[in-house]
Amino acid sequence: MRYLTGVYWCRGRVAEHNQDSVVLLQALTTRGRVLMAAVCDGMSGLSQGEIASGYVTERLQEWFYESFLYAVRKKKPYWVLRRSLDRLTFHMQQQLQQYARREEIELGTTMTVLVIWEKTYLVWHLGDSRLYRLRGKHMERVTKDHIRQRQQLTKCVGSFGYYIPDHHMGVLRQGEGILLCSDGFRHCISGEELREVLCPKQLREEAQIERRLMEIGEACMKRGERDNLSAVYVKAEK
Repeated sequence: MRYLTGVYWCRGRVAEHNQDSVVLLQALTTRGRVLMAAVCDGMSGLSQGEIASGYVTERLQEWFYESFLYAVRKKKPYWVLRRSLDRLTFHMQQQLQQYARREEIELGTTMTVLVIWEKTYLVWHLGDSRLYRLRGKHMERVTKDHIRQRQQLTKCVGSFGYYIPDHHMGVLRQGEGILLCSDGFRHCISGEELREVLCPKQLREEAQIERRLMEIGEACMKRGERDNLSAVYVKAEK
């Protein structure tokens, strides 16, 4: 399977720093093309959100090349992948906790990770970044926001307790799309608008995908969005 992809990463017009981090990787293996994408949104109410999100995406890239591709090569079952990234999440939380104690701060980040392998997609999720699945004119929100009143996160990767990521698994069919995005990318736009602008049937080139993501980002900023805005879009082709 081939993928059309696009990335949008913007500090926005108000925020001093971009505390979001994104990653999009592909590799051609003997078992076909594989892909990993992630959006991590550093917690703006705490110190050094960009450090937390950047650290997590850096470790995810290492995991993709060292563990994920090894699992593909050795034909490991999906539950092995799931446990592997769960262990990585635990280790990242420990490292951020040690860093926070040393610096006498608190920090954290959301984490929404997508892996596609042989038409099967796997998702790991903590926080309020989101993953949507788009099929024709339909859009399904796959992830659940981990927030409570006053928009406070209840789960993240950071200098707090360890949380096992939510897991999702499904089949991505030809012509379908997946959107990962931070909360700043979706606060000021409706689900209907997202569905119309990012309808997979209308997206035939990667440059077109990136233009559509930019249109959404600029519309959000014009409507008053003050947060960073990040998104990754993946469409499955033949």
